[in-house]
Amino acid sequence: MRLYIIAGEASGDLHGSNLVRELKQLDSHLQIRGWGGDLMRDEGVELRKHYRDLAFMGFVEVARNLRTILRNLDFCKRDILDFKPDAIVLIDYPGFNLKVAKWAKLQGIKVIYYIAPQVWAWHKSRVKSMRKHIDKLLVILPFEKDFFAKHGIDAEFVGHPLLDAIARNAEPAYVSKDGKPIIAVLPGSRKQEIQTILPLQLSAVPHFPEYEFVIAGTEQHRDLYPKIIGNRDVTLLFNQTYPLLRSAKAAMVKSGTSTLETALFNVPEVVCYKGNPLSYLIAKNVVDIKYIALVNLIMDVPVVSELIQNDLNTKNLVSELKKCLSLHRETQLAHYKDLRQKLGETNASLRAAKVIMDYIN
Repeated sequence: MRLYIIAGEASGDLHGSNLVRELKQLDSHLQIRGWGGDLMRDEGVELRKHYRDLAFMGFVEVARNLRTILRNLDFCKRDILDFKPDAIVLIDYPGFNLKVAKWAKLQGIKVIYYIAPQVWAWHKSRVKSMRKHIDKLLVILPFEKDFFAKHGIDAEFVGHPLLDAIARNAEPAYVSKDGKPIIAVLPGSRKQEIQTILPLQLSAVPHFPEYEFVIAGTEQHRDLYPKIIGNRDVTLLFNQTYPLLRSAKAAMVKSGTSTLETALFNVPEVVCYKGNPLSYLIAKNVVDIKYIALVNLIMDVPVVSELIQNDLNTKNLVSELKKCLSLHRETQLAHYKDLRQKLGETNASLRAAKVIMDYIN
């Protein structure tokens, strides 16, 4: 049997690798080709494109790179036809993957979507296309099953794969170099996120001399960090996010999957986001959600503070970090317990793999 899997971001690579591991446990002869990252490659995926060459964030950035995106789409179609898979598995990355789904359906290829596009937040118009072009939809957030049911799509809730990733990770906690308590800094994995958000996060460092600030860096942008850090007394770690979160007292986290990871490690956090002003203005007028942090969206209450665009500044960061270390700490931790229950049980990746194999067979 052959599967073609497409993941276009770091989080998709993580979830894709866990899915592939479980798929191969169910069928050791399974052949898998696709797009993703090092984690998927390590699980035996024949990698055709790396996500670091694909991640364009925001309306303006996508427009600037439209020619590259179209070339990638054309290459993807040819590669799928060459591989002749029994099905394709699309992981999040909706701007690209929904185009692939529409094309694949016309080719008579089975289309499975794992980790649904967040159409409940914006682009609700995409639901009609999803109903038409996706054969099997697997969702990981508890409220998504009801949302899609209201739009005529029988989605299957399999649980959140982050629970598996964290449970499986056995890396020891990071140990402070000088014994100070630790504040984790997670600025995102894309170049433009790091360039925009990290300098603002680091502006809070002088206000907490009794803490060690540790940045969770990504290997592909290793040369970028020293220019931003300058002479600040901070620690930079590469590919050690989980060990860092195991030892952190609080965190400043770029909005995205990392906000949920941080909560699952029971670390009080401040959520940070700042993007291209035009992209943000467009998004603000089309997004239909109260919150941007996954923690808040799932709980439907403001569990963690969100500093967005101009609100992401030194004064607000210092104020909210102090609350995470004192006033709001126990309240956040109590909400985190409820969050875990809402996300369901572990073994989401195994459940997803079984659904996929049963559907194909």
